[in-house]
Amino acid sequence: MASDNTALRINGSDPLFDTTNMIQKVFPSDFRQVRYFTLLIVQSAPVEIKEHNILEQQVSEIIKNAIKHGNRCDTNKKVTVWYSFSKIHAHLIVMDEGSGFQELERWNAFNQKRLACLAANDFSALGDYLAFRTAQSDEQDNGISLFAALEYWNGGIVFNEQRNAVAVLRKYAPGAPKK
Repeated sequence: MASDNTALRINGSDPLFDTTNMIQKVFPSDFRQVRYFTLLIVQSAPVEIKEHNILEQQVSEIIKNAIKHGNRCDTNKKVTVWYSFSKIHAHLIVMDEGSGFQELERWNAFNQKRLACLAANDFSALGDYLAFRTAQSDEQDNGISLFAALEYWNGGIVFNEQRNAVAVLRKYAPGAPKK
């Protein structure tokens, strides 16, 4: 499956949303338990793909975003996670009960400008593209985790049409050395 690793996509019919043979967990939107939820999921990943906790960090960010931004930390709302791991892949789908990432196109445009600055070595202009914020952002929000996610999830990042579910895939070369 080809992936454009420079943009977030919207396509609820994408094969990345296929939950066949995936494990499902449902969690309350309790921000204090993000690390615990993450460890419950990542513990089933083979040691070959854990990459010095990068997988754990990426899973944690997706769950954290679903709880904080999607469900607004409302413990009456749930976050559903489907996941599958092998020595050659990490595949997650995370869905919250919120209104979805409505600023997705604006984020993609922002990221394209950021990437253009990087490609042109225009570091003075790059200063305008270090942090992405929305009207709902707080002082800790800066959008940096999405930049890292595009680098990490090399098999794609895709949202459903409601934008309250994201599917991600990381492909690993068999026998490739760990970073």
